[in-house]
Formats: sequence, C-alpha cells, structure tokens
Amino acid sequence: MRIAALFAGIGGLELGLRESGHHTAMTCEIWEPAVRVLASRFPEIPNEPDVTELKSLPGDVDIVTAGFPCQDLSQAGMTAGIGGGRSGLVNNVFRLLDQRRVPLVILENVSFMLALDKGSAMDRLTSAFEERGYRWAYRTVNSLGFLPQRRERVFFVASSGDVEPESILMVDDVAARQRLTRLDTHAHGFYWTEGTRGLGWAPNAVPTLKNGSTIGIPSPPAILMPSGAVIKPDIRDAERLQGFPVDWTAEAPERLRWSLVGNAVTASVAAWLGRRLANPGNYDRLRDREWILPRGAFPKAARYDGSSRKIVEIGQFPLWAKREPLHRFLKHGGAPLSARATAGFLSRAEASSLRFVPGFLDALRVHLECMRSKESQRRASFPVAAE
Repeated sequence: MRIAALFAGIGGLELGLRESGHHTAMTCEIWEPAVRVLASRFPEIPNEPDVTELKSLPGDVDIVTAGFPCQDLSQAGMTAGIGGGRSGLVNNVFRLLDQRRVPLVILENVSFMLALDKGSAMDRLTSAFEERGYRWAYRTVNSLGFLPQRRERVFFVASSGDVEPESILMVDDVAARQRLTRLDTHAHGFYWTEGTRGLGWAPNAVPTLKNGSTIGIPSPPAILMPSGAVIKPDIRDAERLQGFPVDWTAEAPERLRWSLVGNAVTASVAAWLGRRLANPGNYDRLRDREWILPRGAFPKAARYDGSSRKIVEIGQFPLWAKREPLHRFLKHGGAPLSARATAGFLSRAEASSLRFVPGFLDALRVHLECMRSKESQRRASFPVAAE
C-alpha cells in the first residue's frame, strides 16, 4: 500500500510499515530537526513542511498515517484537549479527507486522551470519522510486548473500503510473559525527576521515554542495574528501545535527539500493524461488549461497525517478542546518574508517602555515596588554585 504520512516526526510509523512491505509516497513534517532525520533516512520521499498549507493528498495513496501532536492530550502536557493549538492540527486530516476519500487512516496518540475531559477528545475524533462514513477500531497497545519499554499508545484505524478495521487491530492478543524480577538479577527503570506523587517504574524495562524539551533539555530515565550502578541510558539505546537502528537521529542536533526519540512512534509496533495490513485476520465478535462508558471515559479498545459502537475486550499485547533482559539489551554503557540528581530524587522520595520496592532506596543511597566519593577524589586530584 502507498502511504501519505502526516505529522511524520522521525518516521517511526513509516519505518515499521516499510519493513512490512508498504511504501511511503510523501511525508509532512514541520519541525526542522525531524525533517533533517527524514531527509537522511528517506531521501527519496518528498516532504511537505506544513500540514495547514497542504492543499491535497497524492491521488494514488491508500493510507493516511498521522501521529498528530500529543502536547494538548498528554497527562504530562498541558491537557488542553483535542481543540488545543497543537493537537487541534488533526482537523487538517479531516480537511484533506473531505477533498479525497482515502480508504484507510491510521492515527496514533497517547492513551491519556481516552480519559481527558471524560473522553471528549476520542468522542470528537470517532464522531468525525462516523460523519464521513468510516468504520473504525482503536486499541491501546503497549510497546512492552515488543521491546523493554513500557509505553501505552492508542492506535486507531478507520476504513471506508473493504478492510474491516478490527481485522487489523483486534486479531492478535497474548498475555504478558513478564517473570518476577529482583533488584540483584534484573535492571529496573525509573524517572529520577519524579518521586513526590508518582514514580515511573518498570521492572526489567524502562518507563515511557519522554520527549524532553524542544529547547534541548533531555529527559532520560534512570536504570538501576543488577550491579547496583544507576545509569542514564545512552541515546543510541533509547533509539533501539523505540525500535530504530542505532544513530537513526544522528543527523539532528545532539541536544534534541531525546525529544525526537521520545516523540516517536515505536517502529516495532508499526511493523506489526503493517503485517496485519498486508494480511488481515478474522475478528472474533465474542469480544464485543455493550457500549456503556464508566464515568464518561472511553474504554481501552473499541470499534464501530457502521451502525453501532462496541467495547472490545482485548489486552494491550498483540504479541510478546523474545528479548534479552534489559541489562543485556543495553549496548552503549550510559552515564552514571549524578550525585546531585540522585540526592534530589532521594529527598523527594523520602519525604513522600510513596511505597517503593524493598531495597530500592537503599541501593540509591549506596550509589549516592559512591558518586560523592568519586567527585571528592576528582576534586582532590584537580584542586582549584587559591586566589
């Protein structure tokens, strides 16, 4: 199938779909660092810089993909909703579809949009497709089934042709196969910038990679290794945790690579989606449940068959890929979490009412003492000259 990729970012959807045999005919991306990555990795594909100025879609495309901006939908963002200045750009998808009815549309966004403002973002999105005669299905998919990163995202497929959206999204379903881990045998990821009200924590994985800051302040997680070392992963391993080859973003300014990777669609999930697009399965309608919305929030998975909406009973894992444990998956070392960062996290954690895995805070205290000792030795080796 031929694809028009709107809000392409660094091409996570496009890379995964290409690995499954599909072809991207055009991209549309405005952020210059991301455009630089696209030009390096997809040099043969023309890029349109501004979706608001895009007059029409190519006449031969079968799929429109859009990982539209999540800043207004994310729990970590401004939560202005789908009418916000950034996330509201998705309206351009409908403007273009009104000019040319493309058979398939694939959207991706943060799972928080299901609950934001009692699901109004999803209601607006689904209603817009229904008004245009599209059937749809969406499902919350966790990248942890593919790679050692816990990352929940909503994948949405709308169809105006013969393809049933549920035959793409709702066929594969497995149980998570995580085994019990221990601090001395497995690595555990967490966000060292948190520790007061919540903790991004992931056994044998990292929590969701964040986009950092557009002004170049990275936001990597920390990883407590089985050895007791606490590190921040190298950007090259962050790329791999999103399903990209090493140095996929090497063409971008170093300070912005974390933002680019954190904003991206996990390419491995997109590859699974591409395989199902090429070979749809048979949906089991016994998964259907009555459309009743608890507290107004939208369910984790649902579909619309052209006449009625159904909640779908299905998990977050289309598959569970074989993988090395996180500490062996990492190939590029990583930098030790500094004494300052460790001390800041510990002070917040110790003052909070959060419960932590036994031994976790003790391990951080040991790391802190080790880092302080190293810094002391460094200062002793290079004393500052007296004035």
